Amino acid sequence: MNFDQEFIEKIVGRVMSELQNSDTRKPSILATPENGIFDSVESAIAATAVAQQQWVRITKETKAAVIQALRAVMHQYAEDFAQRALQETGMGRLEDKIFKHHNVADVTPGLEDLETKSWTGDKGLVVEDWAPYGVIAAVTPSTHPIPVMFNSTIIMIAPGNGIVFNVHPAAKNVSAYALEIFSKTIQQHGGPANLISMIKEPTLESAKQLFNHPVIPMIVATGGPGPVKAAFEAGKKVIAAGPGNPPVLVDETADLNDAARYIIEGAGFDNNIICIAEKEVFVVESVTNAFMKAMASHGAVQLNAAQISTLTEKAIRMEKPGDYFASRDYIGKNANVLARAVGLHIGDDVRLLYGHTDFDHPFVQTEQMMPFIPVVPVKDVEEGIELAYQAEHQFGHTAIIHSNSMKNITAFTQKMNTDIVAVNGPSLAGLGPRAGEAYFSHTLASPTGEGVCTPRNFARVRRLAIYKSLHIV
Repeated sequence: MNFDQEFIEKIVGRVMSELQNSDTRKPSILATPENGIFDSVESAIAATAVAQQQWVRITKETKAAVIQALRAVMHQYAEDFAQRALQETGMGRLEDKIFKHHNVADVTPGLEDLETKSWTGDKGLVVEDWAPYGVIAAVTPSTHPIPVMFNSTIIMIAPGNGIVFNVHPAAKNVSAYALEIFSKTIQQHGGPANLISMIKEPTLESAKQLFNHPVIPMIVATGGPGPVKAAFEAGKKVIAAGPGNPPVLVDETADLNDAARYIIEGAGFDNNIICIAEKEVFVVESVTNAFMKAMASHGAVQLNAAQISTLTEKAIRMEKPGDYFASRDYIGKNANVLARAVGLHIGDDVRLLYGHTDFDHPFVQTEQMMPFIPVVPVKDVEEGIELAYQAEHQFGHTAIIHSNSMKNITAFTQKMNTDIVAVNGPSLAGLGPRAGEAYFSHTLASPTGEGVCTPRNFARVRRLAIYKSLHIV
């Protein structure tokens, strides 16, 4: 869905006129238009629509300077943002959150992703370039509110878009704090005020209002099932980051010490609230005992059946038979918090708990986002692949395998059909630096097919065809 400039200007003009003529006792965007935080969806969209029209005409040199400045300020505030996010949401580990903020500043792709193409021949010259959609509506999660906001900002403004955020209510304070800093940075380096904005008191209703506004041509939903459902109902172009329940398969050919070490690294990072993190492990029976010992040797703590049962009762809720969800009291908490819940006292340095369960266990079937990982023995690699496929629920998100058999790796990859498959390393290797290669994004759009998103996913391809002219040879 595309809107021409005249249509947008009419909408913006009407909204600004209504704001200027409204009751002066009410808050107005005209009072503090520079911080990007608005009381209403209508005022946020109006201001960002004006800014986007200015931004699209700004030089690429200025855009590059703005993006570089945003990277610098993200590094500057990394610890501050991490501390505020942990305090407000209660999820994750501080040192991991600090790393996430630095990482996203370094490896989020920008203007360099927007390469042009051209063709020349007897019939003329054709050039393709990237154009913006306009004002994008974006939802952010509470698990990594500022890394997602920053990542979204860079990959969406690079092609020339503006953004109105409806952030997760559980992270609204740190989100407003960061957005104001980002907004001021944009202005200080030549960009317009309100290129990015947010709703001060975000709700599901404000998200729906934002999604259905006529000026919004695209919706990006990186959050829970409620906003994602509302995004699809709006009938517009949607890029949605859906749920994940990444399984791990460890076969009899794997290096068990490496497998254990990498599973702890991936599943223990930021207390397992990363969507690509290992959530359940399937191990071929012939090496299960050795694998369990390897996990202990690398610092994970094993729970017995009674302790797992107690943890399940406290940390997993059931809405209806077979429909489980994790308790907010335990999501993203340190491993020693989960351990205390079952009467076990361990140090804060322990990254991960683990233990035997069966396939139908709630911890296997639920994206629990806490540092306990269930281990399910399987008779052979074929059964492991099938159960991993079932546990992933065909979300198409992420899967991990530890194996030295190319045949097994190939069979696993083809069966899982996920956007990311990590082989013989931590899940983190599948999403760029820290552990792997390639680019990084917090928007892993499995439901809508974009996969790991870059600026190109938020741009329209436009073609200029010059017939039988501009031959340079």
